[in-house]
Amino acid sequence: MTAEVERDAMRRAIAAASSVDIPDGPNPRVGCVLLDPQGRVLAEGAHRGAGTAHAEVDALAQAGESARGATAVVTLEPCNHTGRTGPCSEALIAAGVARVVYAQADPHAIAEGGAARLRAAGVDVDGGLLADEAGQLNAAWTHAVTHGRPFVTWKVAATLDGRVAAADGTSRWISGDDSRAQVHRLRERCDAIAVGTGTVITDDPQLTVRDAQGRPTAIQPLRVVVGMRDLPPAARVLDDAASTLHVRTHDPAEVLAALAEREVRHLLLEGGPRLAAAFLSAGVIDEVVWYVAPLLLGAGAPALADLGIATLGDAVRLRDVRVEQVGEDARISGRI
Repeated sequence: MTAEVERDAMRRAIAAASSVDIPDGPNPRVGCVLLDPQGRVLAEGAHRGAGTAHAEVDALAQAGESARGATAVVTLEPCNHTGRTGPCSEALIAAGVARVVYAQADPHAIAEGGAARLRAAGVDVDGGLLADEAGQLNAAWTHAVTHGRPFVTWKVAATLDGRVAAADGTSRWISGDDSRAQVHRLRERCDAIAVGTGTVITDDPQLTVRDAQGRPTAIQPLRVVVGMRDLPPAARVLDDAASTLHVRTHDPAEVLAALAEREVRHLLLEGGPRLAAAFLSAGVIDEVVWYVAPLLLGAGAPALADLGIATLGDAVRLRDVRVEQVGEDARISGRI
């Protein structure tokens, strides 16, 4: 079997993992392709969320006895622990797979070690094939399990002059329909959405994911409210459309620790200027997604509160910046 055949199989495994529409946590997206000794595809599997079969087990179930002597091409190093399902390393050994090629090494301290277990059983193992491409599947998950806190995306919708609300407090709608639809798709990929108590009291958002027809989707992220103030009993964020966690603190580290305990891997920060400034000052915002609407207000609430930056040299700068037009708005995104 040639290296190019294995590369093609890995691309197919990445596509299989990408096709599954699940949030970024608590489990990673994984794809697996089984090849016979001649390089022909026997089966293709994908992981479809916590509690479901892992990609390797999914593919093995399809292949049956034909998996014996096969090569498993997997986007993530096979796991080596028992959770809701058994170790994939043991499943591959039991099926008689002769070779395993994986892309990304498993960064999870509990699940790692699958490659070593396979080698100890006499399986030929090779890692790192298309690792960068496969790593993009689970960027937020990888960050969370290696840093011990969720990956944080800060989403903003502001006017050209950086206002998120007019002087009278009105803020609906600054961005256009296309931008708001895109934000719902972003929410759908995240495990939690956070705002401050001020946003709940002033704007009364529901913080749910809705489809193109405005209907709630089947999977809803955890709604997180940060701050000490009590919430109005009739606040929409307290309805039964999704679960809600009120974290009574102003410390971003405490918020992220509480979410890490709940296996939240990707947090979408949608709060007001003070909450954003607190997270930014704490150094825990990893990505910015900023929608700029073609509006000018000249007054009103700014997108970001004072960071204490007095000189341009101390400004927070983005890298890997991407710009695209979304309807009449511009979307600017990048890493911090």
